[in-house]
Amino acid sequence: MRLIQDLSEITAPFPNAVITIGNFDGVHIGHQALFYEVIERAHAVQGTSIAMTFEPHPLRVLKSGQAPPLITLFEQKAELIERSGIDVLICIPFTRRFAAMTARDFVRDILVGKIGMKVIVLGEDYAFGRNREGNVALLEQMAPELGFEVVVTTLVRTVQGIPQRISSTAVRELVQAGEMQQVCKMLGRNFQLRGTVVPGRDRGGKLLGYPTANLEVQNELRPKTGIYAVTVETRFGHHLGVANIGYSPTFADHQYTVEVHILDFHESLYGEKIRVNFVKRLRGEEKFPSLDALKRQIAADIEQARRILTVGTLGACAVEPGDLREQVSTGRFR
Repeated sequence: MRLIQDLSEITAPFPNAVITIGNFDGVHIGHQALFYEVIERAHAVQGTSIAMTFEPHPLRVLKSGQAPPLITLFEQKAELIERSGIDVLICIPFTRRFAAMTARDFVRDILVGKIGMKVIVLGEDYAFGRNREGNVALLEQMAPELGFEVVVTTLVRTVQGIPQRISSTAVRELVQAGEMQQVCKMLGRNFQLRGTVVPGRDRGGKLLGYPTANLEVQNELRPKTGIYAVTVETRFGHHLGVANIGYSPTFADHQYTVEVHILDFHESLYGEKIRVNFVKRLRGEEKFPSLDALKRQIAADIEQARRILTVGTLGACAVEPGDLREQVSTGRFR
């Protein structure tokens, strides 16, 4: 996938460009299905599949302080979009000057003139441009004059077993509620925290007998406090683990931490970047009457996590990428 972070990098229009536009925070299965629709249509005309997004999130610029915590920072978002098979990701720096551009100018000068758009694929309620004036009606009005097609899609609104509509907002709410199995269904993968292992309070191994990796987290969105069955990606491979998010009430130091005990692992990770995938919340944080009681509970948490992670629960999401591709190509979501 080609990544473009400044429009000046585009020196000529793309061949038969098929494009979709959005923030794509979380890259949930609704976004993924949208990308597959773009890819299918680009293949049909031997064209270029393009996703366009913005950095920072427009709300950070237009309504400072009101922007929600991001599910995926840009690095992970770009990785996930690349994994979908999109040819080109265009990330436009979002400024107040850019926000002042009219939707008509954006369509005519950038989408058609600069990028060479022949097809735009978007959801029925998506809007862009100054005062959100760029909507389906405007695009359909401009399409005959500028020679592009408008495709309005209602791809992947719901997932079996989850009552609410799939959206980035719903994913955030579920993560903050600790509902990781439902999050998995909406994302098509486990929710992931990324960060660097830093020195902690030196209690896990020496005091409790269970060494932990103390994570300096990059992500803005954090799961509900508690104990989780997780998998961990390190440079040594993929591992099973138990994560503790919160304030360790037994020790009463009121310091927020994200700590991970990696099962059957003995390597040093200080200074290493790791990724933690959240599979299931086991319990909330508790204050134990003694260190022995805490040790017994940690041992029980580890055994429970091991059972969960070794019986097929890992990654048991409702829709896998291959399924989404088939559903889009066969028209089951149109």
